[in-house]
Amino acid sequence: MSNDKIRELLTKLHDEIEQTDLDAGTHALIQELDSDIHKLLDPNAQQTDSRSIVGTAQKLEADFATDHPVAERVIREIVDTLVRMGV
Repeated sequence: MSNDKIRELLTKLHDEIEQTDLDAGTHALIQELDSDIHKLLDPNAQQTDSRSIVGTAQKLEADFATDHPVAERVIREIVDTLVRMGV
């Protein structure tokens, strides 16, 4: 269930960022986060450092706090879900 929730939240995040004007560095961080989370969810993939994933998500959350409140909320939900999963 948590894996499905994470995938749903990633979809919401991508939908939200398509509607906003973000710099290339922020887009790169989002792509990195997306890729790392998908690797984390894939039982056959080589595991990534989960602290790095949460750290990247928290950085994006802080970056979005002022200008992108909806994206910030989605990122916060991703972090919360990852923590509940034990990441």
